[in-house]
Amino acid sequence: MLSQTSPLAVAIFAFFVAVVLGLSFWLGRHARSSQGYFAAHGTIPWFVNGIAFAGDYLSAASFLGICGMIAFYGYDGFLYSIGYLAGWVVALFVIAEPMKRLGRFTFADALDAKFDSRGIKLAAAASTLVISVFYLIPQMVGAGALIKPLLGLEHYWGVTIVGVTVVIIVATAGMVSTTWVQFIKGSLLVVFCLVLVVMILVRGLTIDPYGKDGHRFRVLAEADAVAGATILPAAAEWAGKPYVRAQGVDGVVAVWRREADGRLSECQTFKVSKDKLTRIANGRPQGIGPGTGDLHPIGHLAALPGGVAATGPLSPTAFLSTVQDSTVVLWAKEEIKHPDGAITTVWSQKPTPGADLMAPGQHPLFKGIRGELPLVDPAKPATRTAWWQALWSRVDFISLMLALFCGTASLPHILIRYYTVKDQASARKSTVVGIAAIGFFYVLTLFLGLGAMTSGMLDPTDTNMSAPLLAKSFGTLPFAIISAIAFTTVLGTVSGLIMAASGAIVHDVMTNFLKIGLDDAGKVRAGKIAAVAVGVVAMWLGIQFAKVNVNFLVGWAFNIAASANLPALLMLLFWKGTTKQGITWAVVVGMVSSLAWILLSGPTFKDVYGIDAARSPVPFSQPGILTIPLGFAVLVVVSLLTRRRTGA
Repeated sequence: MLSQTSPLAVAIFAFFVAVVLGLSFWLGRHARSSQGYFAAHGTIPWFVNGIAFAGDYLSAASFLGICGMIAFYGYDGFLYSIGYLAGWVVALFVIAEPMKRLGRFTFADALDAKFDSRGIKLAAAASTLVISVFYLIPQMVGAGALIKPLLGLEHYWGVTIVGVTVVIIVATAGMVSTTWVQFIKGSLLVVFCLVLVVMILVRGLTIDPYGKDGHRFRVLAEADAVAGATILPAAAEWAGKPYVRAQGVDGVVAVWRREADGRLSECQTFKVSKDKLTRIANGRPQGIGPGTGDLHPIGHLAALPGGVAATGPLSPTAFLSTVQDSTVVLWAKEEIKHPDGAITTVWSQKPTPGADLMAPGQHPLFKGIRGELPLVDPAKPATRTAWWQALWSRVDFISLMLALFCGTASLPHILIRYYTVKDQASARKSTVVGIAAIGFFYVLTLFLGLGAMTSGMLDPTDTNMSAPLLAKSFGTLPFAIISAIAFTTVLGTVSGLIMAASGAIVHDVMTNFLKIGLDDAGKVRAGKIAAVAVGVVAMWLGIQFAKVNVNFLVGWAFNIAASANLPALLMLLFWKGTTKQGITWAVVVGMVSSLAWILLSGPTFKDVYGIDAARSPVPFSQPGILTIPLGFAVLVVVSLLTRRRTGA
């Protein structure tokens, strides 16, 4: 572990959770009717709703995922920020006022405003549930990542704590409590991240304090002992005990056993030569920190411009330019597969020019967008494979950016927030406030990510912890505060998603589709039961997807939202020829096609199914470039066919 549990961190975390729960119980008296439970009676002030937009939207992906991606890949992570923010242009100029005018509680209300179609209600409800669940997964993963270093608990306990807390929030006060939790956490997140950026700039940049050769092995990772059985001569000696592996810049790999007290012993050293490991020495671990055997976090600069050792305080522009002119040590991961199926994970240093980090192309998803496509030599089949891989990488990038731009205005938990204000003007003004807060925060993420990259506090095995560990580099108190705020960030977003899912189940499916006769109190009671059920499902999925970067998971949710919801919503507003059958089939086809593509993609095969990603039948992971146009095409074709037949 790169951080140890402290009483102060636990106390601050408990205080934040207690305040959130206390607020929920206090506001619970406002949620007695279905209008109050699902839409807060439409009485939320527009400024509060705007900050709540930011609190709802700035999820674990925005804070943990983007900062982690920037910390490990540079500018590529910031591309997510650009995509997330750009999508609000659609929300402001196209969606805000019509959504308020057309609906009452849910996204289906707007789609079905002029048709009264059971098919639209069911399709829109299914879409809302699928998108909400996919968006819930990264929030739960982020919660598990936070709880492990903060409270010293395993990932599944973090997921469980978030799930239970959010279910209590939603079940006690509904949208009223959810809105104020999002307002508070949105405000705190922006303010404290600004404070953290100021601290980064005041500290400036420093070359690794241990020196270029002060420690030979710096990247350390723990794993099950079974992986070492094929490379360690005395396999039985390591049975059931975690061990640590690292690789230095000279290619030497060291393996140590971790004792019960956390110390490392019995170092065995190997030389990597292609797929073969050769044992070359025994001894105690050397050079980990200043002459100790303790674990040491990583993330440092190898060289600063001008040959200086430290810069001192920097302005925002000077900070960015200095990083660009420096040499930053990134960390490459290699998995060595053995004949018996065991895998040895090796981390190695990768000195990288800052100029490369400040341009796209470091992340595997974006590596094909830099430079020209590779040349194809007919005599060398490998060159043809490389050409296709580069092409699909570019398609993946374009598809992701398209999904981020189109998905924001299609997210159900964002759309229902328009029903919490009194009129269309308030909806528009709250969107402007939300854009300002969100845009400012995303500018901060660039500095947070680069600050984490050079902080000496990265955990290479968990990109999602980059921002909290950056705060840890300034002391326990900043770490505790940022971790607690990040936790409330998860709470706010998860509560909004569960509210959207709960409304879809009760209002769209039970009341409007199945025509179950529920009185007002019955709808509220059913909504609370639905919230519990969705929360349980979200907890289970959060445990299953524990190894995937939260930002990457959110990209998938945006793909589904943009494919299923945006074509139907835009065509309803701007094409009079749209029919109810066209809307229904557009939602269904967009949702099913994007979901199927994601479940068949390489990352899902590798990180969820445990199958070699090369066996995936689809060439790239982000489906939006195909499924968004497919949704529009299906709506137009079906509408034209059904309009002729029904005169709709």
